[in-house]
Amino acid sequence: MAGTAAASPSCIFCQIARSSTTTTLLHTDEKVVAFQDINPSASRHYLVIPVDHIATVKDLRRRTEDYSLVSHMLNVGQTLLSRDAPNSIQYRFGFHQPPLNSVNHLHLHCLALPYVPRWRRVKYSSLGPLGGFIEARKLLERLKP
Repeated sequence: MAGTAAASPSCIFCQIARSSTTTTLLHTDEKVVAFQDINPSASRHYLVIPVDHIATVKDLRRRTEDYSLVSHMLNVGQTLLSRDAPNSIQYRFGFHQPPLNSVNHLHLHCLALPYVPRWRRVKYSSLGPLGGFIEARKLLERLKP
């Protein structure tokens, strides 16, 4: 996979993916783990991350492996939110693009809206050519082989 590297000892998400922290995992499999965002922007706000270290969406390529990974991340996020927030008014799934990502380990934001507080919605806006937030479906269109 493009951009895949061995676990980085200083990467907090690598530590979480390898169960080296006290973070409660909501889902775990051979490809991804999911957990609650420590600074939630919605009534339910989960992160789904790959077990392998991939820095950002910019490291993904138009190839089957990357498409499959992002698709799996999205499926896990959708399953968790439909289970834990079935009455949400809307769901959003996407990634922050550099330089607006907070952690250099690929992570899918899974949000059950409304935003809490409401102003947080600006963090999840597309900024066009400047990047910002990219919806998971749009990223999948970009990666489709």
